[in-house]
Amino acid sequence: MAQVSSKNVDPRSGFCKSNSIFYSKRKPIPLPQNHSLDVTAYISSRPHHGKTAFIDATTGRQITFSELWRAVDSVATCLSDMGIRKGHVILLLSPNSIFFPVVCLAVMSLGAIITTTNPLNTPREIAKQIADSKPVLAFTIKELIPKLAGSSLPIVLLDDPQNITPEAKFLTTLQEMMNKEPNGSRVRDRVNQDDTATLLYSSGTTGASKGVVSSHRNLIAMIQTIVERFNLEEAQETFICTVPMFHIYGLAAFAMGLLASGSTIVVLSKFDMHEMLSSISKYRATNLPLVPPILVAMINGADQLKSKYDLSSLHSVLSGGAPLSKEVIEGFLQKYPTVKILQGYGLTESTGIGASTDSLEESRRYGTAGMLSPSMEAKIVDPDSGEALPVNRTGELWLRGPSIMKGYFSNEEATASTLDSEGWLRTGDLCYIDEDGFIFVVDRLKELIKYKGYQVPPAELEALLLTHPEISDTAVIPFPDKEVGQYPMAYIVRKAGSDLSATAVMDFVASQVAPYKRVRRVAFVAAIPKNPSGKILRKDLIKLATSKL
Repeated sequence: MAQVSSKNVDPRSGFCKSNSIFYSKRKPIPLPQNHSLDVTAYISSRPHHGKTAFIDATTGRQITFSELWRAVDSVATCLSDMGIRKGHVILLLSPNSIFFPVVCLAVMSLGAIITTTNPLNTPREIAKQIADSKPVLAFTIKELIPKLAGSSLPIVLLDDPQNITPEAKFLTTLQEMMNKEPNGSRVRDRVNQDDTATLLYSSGTTGASKGVVSSHRNLIAMIQTIVERFNLEEAQETFICTVPMFHIYGLAAFAMGLLASGSTIVVLSKFDMHEMLSSISKYRATNLPLVPPILVAMINGADQLKSKYDLSSLHSVLSGGAPLSKEVIEGFLQKYPTVKILQGYGLTESTGIGASTDSLEESRRYGTAGMLSPSMEAKIVDPDSGEALPVNRTGELWLRGPSIMKGYFSNEEATASTLDSEGWLRTGDLCYIDEDGFIFVVDRLKELIKYKGYQVPPAELEALLLTHPEISDTAVIPFPDKEVGQYPMAYIVRKAGSDLSATAVMDFVASQVAPYKRVRRVAFVAAIPKNPSGKILRKDLIKLATSKL
């Protein structure tokens, strides 16, 4: 996977004529050669400059690095005493918390596997993930216990059990586990870099949510990329954590990557503009990772926000989820001239790594997702012919590198259609790479709707809508929106004699899915356009929906 030194590789674009592979122009990342290494041991062995690892933005509670590693050791001891062993799956259902990384790191140190889920998901959606991943234990907060009601999973409570309802049963609390004296002689299975560390759920290129199997090596490669990208070994930085930790973006950056650099992380339990900006001011934060809708909100409210909050410590915002337009980038820089914008592109299947812009100059290559991350290789493949294409030709982006997943959990068919025998990941994104090695995302081959950075698979909503007794056929498409990026719109074919309303359709979906998956626009049609093989012609419906904009 390392950079290829050859007369066939164009130093400007990184394209190799002899094999049609684009090689990263970034300096290759050094990876540890010790095969018997888990990601927790790797992070804890790294030097750190600061004393404070995590700060709770709401309560002000802080965890120092020494307290963090003692807590991880104590929780791992308790888990070992409970019989948790290598290969066991542990579910973490929680909003952002300074204790989120404690659980993840303790679980992975034993060779057990962490699976996370969105706290906004419904009990039905969570039950589906539990049935698939088969966890043996769950960590959650008392407010979310009802979402696990049908699972009979043993529960460890992350927060204070005070005022908990009598029927809410739990084994112990995280605080009690953290108070236990670590036991150095506890049972420890040998963990190596190829073992599975995380099982995060993604919709992949199409269809239902699938468990992405990532190894300790994948996570270590991701951490090294983040540390090298921000030169974090040279300075003490403070990051604001607003992005969800259950998602690869939050988990990779905050529970692991930035922690390994010795940075201080200020954690918001959920996004709130006032709390985010007041935390920047209070803790003199230097870096703000976010998604494009938050960036747009900061531009629109800039004058009022700047008069109310001291943002002078902030020097970088890090945007992920979708490339930013010229208008957004320049609009932000005009309002916040001392803050630079960096961007990133990645998938759960690539452990959040793929491409990035590492300077304001690179971000001003408007519309780009950035240049390939260190040690990452790419192909641009014609979806029809399978031919690998050269510079400035559009095709599907394929990625290969040390952070690419092992595969989908217990799903050979989905793995085979996404990962080929040579380790290439089909991203489902239509892209081209220009003469300077910058990637541009043109369209999605994959049928995903991006709502505020969350993935919404149309197929999941379509399957749900077809269970309605008055719906005979349906298609769900992304509808563009300046505030949220895209939201789900449903085209509905009513059964004969039905007078089903748009509101009834939206209410039907809203009662069964997480808020970000809700259908927010409905149109009734006589038939859903499909090709001869029965595939929905989504592009025709998108064109129809947006023609009146």
